[in-house]
Amino acid sequence: MNPVTIGGVTIGIAILLHHVVTWWPGLKRLRKDPAGAAAALAPFLLAWAYGVLAILTVGGIIGWIADGVLWISSWLGDVALVWGVGGTTGTAAGRTTYLPLTQTGTAVVLLLTVLLLAAMKKSAYGSALKSGAWCGICLGTSAGVTGLAAVPLAQAVNWLGANAYGIFA
Repeated sequence: MNPVTIGGVTIGIAILLHHVVTWWPGLKRLRKDPAGAAAALAPFLLAWAYGVLAILTVGGIIGWIADGVLWISSWLGDVALVWGVGGTTGTAAGRTTYLPLTQTGTAVVLLLTVLLLAAMKKSAYGSALKSGAWCGICLGTSAGVTGLAAVPLAQAVNWLGANAYGIFA
């Protein structure tokens, strides 16, 4: 697994900021229909959670693709920091321990991948799903608040896998 750089975290935060700004319905509409406004944000957040889980899969094609997305995002972010604003690069403060996905947890991630790919193809929210997954991959291994969300997500997927596959086994 590639370590996330400051550039990669910057790309993840930029995707998040872009989505929140384009989603923002305005204060009047938000006060009038908060549930509807929150529902419009749900596809991005669900795909973000998937992106966090995808970067936690350390093997296979899904892990390889997520690792590649993280690597290119970190590289692009580093280039933007150095050449765009004259900053410096470096490894971001990442977590040193990860909660591993169990065998059934990784099976659930595979099923979520199928679900997400189908939703990207058929849903009107394809763009939000793609950017949410990308954002989750960039921020899933960071040491910040978003990186801390990886632990309960992994626990939930491990629990779901153990219970769902326990029924069929």
